[in-house]
Amino acid sequence: MKTKLTAQHMKTFLILNIATLITAIGVYFFKYPNHFSTGGVSGITVVLGHYLPNISLGGINWILNLALLAVGIIVLGKGFGATTAYVTVALSAIMSAFEVWFPLSKPLTDQPLLELIFGVVLPAIGAAMLFNINSSTGGTDIIAMILKKYIHTSSGSALFVVDTLIAFVTFFAFGPTTGLFSILGLGVKSLIVDFVMESMNMCKSFTIITDKPDNICSYIKDTLKRGATVYKAEGIYNHSDKTVIMTAVSKQQGISLQQVIKNTDPHAFVLITSTSEIIGKGFRGGI
Repeated sequence: MKTKLTAQHMKTFLILNIATLITAIGVYFFKYPNHFSTGGVSGITVVLGHYLPNISLGGINWILNLALLAVGIIVLGKGFGATTAYVTVALSAIMSAFEVWFPLSKPLTDQPLLELIFGVVLPAIGAAMLFNINSSTGGTDIIAMILKKYIHTSSGSALFVVDTLIAFVTFFAFGPTTGLFSILGLGVKSLIVDFVMESMNMCKSFTIITDKPDNICSYIKDTLKRGATVYKAEGIYNHSDKTVIMTAVSKQQGISLQQVIKNTDPHAFVLITSTSEIIGKGFRGGI
């Protein structure tokens, strides 16, 4: 049975490619030349390449990725495996192209801290974008997602646990300076992954107390295509009847909803809460 190509599929495909490109830039131009090992298969490859100079780094990378990919398909499902397999191949292809177009024999600059920032931030942003659509760059990201599934921890925390040992090995392979940079980068990486994911999923929860609920409810239902819960309430000062509307919308929808509330009932009392965890229809985990 053929699957109909939708706008959502196109959006997901675009995110996959942008996230892969961002990750490849961070790894190739900043991590590899400086021997930074902030975890992941790229970190393992850097370390193993130091101890096994006669074995191709690309071969080590492929063996590790394919083994972990097989585990991910078994535990997390075929849907996860399909997108992750695509990203794994695309990432390897992009970095191979970079080797031809932009060969590097040394770091881009003489500022290792600056390069560490780019080497951590760019792959972390890419990883967060992929986690948000239930995918990954492969490698130890798969182990992190398995941990997240079974022990209900955040993606950043799971990555930190998986990658800590890899980062510590750089002390023995490349010395204390590179080792300390790797540990620093690892800590920053886990924070950035969580921050980016929360920012991407940020929504607005509205509690609206108003005398004119009809236009507001119509706008939420017909224009924003969202649901709402409405109940009657009573003010404690003059005991007047009030209507309370509770709804959750995206950040962009929240801006327009605020304007509609202001135009409809300038005296409405509105509580707005930012949240990245909403479960239900139209949101994460909804049907």
